[in-house]
This record gives sequence, structure tokens and C-alpha cells, in this order.
Amino acid sequence: QVQLVESGGGSVQAGESLRLSCTAYGYTYTVNCMGWFRQAPGKEREGVAYVDASGGPRYYVDSVKGRFTISQDNAKTTLTLQMNSLKPEDTAMYYCAADYRHCSWFDPFNEDFRTRGQGTQVTVSS
Repeated sequence: QVQLVESGGGSVQAGESLRLSCTAYGYTYTVNCMGWFRQAPGKEREGVAYVDASGGPRYYVDSVKGRFTISQDNAKTTLTLQMNSLKPEDTAMYYCAADYRHCSWFDPFNEDFRTRGQGTQVTVSS
């Protein structure tokens, strides 16, 4: 099994930056797709960004392209999400997620991942 622990959330003003981190524990060698999704109160879950462990493609939802960057260390134990030019609409609980399937084997933006963390809150004020 794999456990995920997020950190780095907080409250910022619009236009500022935050960096989220996710540390994976356990059978991390089984992980092939990792990423972040978010959920704001009263809204549907939204996939934000994903990266395949093969070092291949990174996937971003259109609303964060050019502002957010996802990266992963070679050991697949740490995932980061650099968030720049934050907007109030980015306010949400952000969750780290991991799956044994490669990102191209399923729809990471709309399907459940095998494992997710407890979440970290990001609040952006105007």
C-alpha cells in the first residue's frame, strides 16, 4: 500500500504563489501516475495536474496551464505542485493522488485514483 501526506497549503493574495508537496510512503515502486485534484465547497472535484512516473507527459487542466507546474523526484516519493499567479477561483482543498496504472491507461481527471491524501487547504483572496 501507499500512503500520501500533503503539505504547503495556506492563504495568499491573488497573484501570489504557493508550492504544495506530497510525500509518498510504503510501496512507492508500484506508483505509475501521481497528481493533484481539488475540491471547493459545493463544487465537483476537479483534476488539476498529473504526471506519469515514466518521466513522460504531464497533464494539466486548462484553467491552470501556464500557471501551475507539477514535478516528481526520480524515486517517486515526492510530488510538488508549484502554483503561480494564483486566482480566487483556485481556492479549494487540494489532494494528492496516486495510482498503479500509468496516466495514459485511464482518465486521471475524471476517474478515482487508488490512493489519495488527506488534503491541504489553499485559499486565495482578491
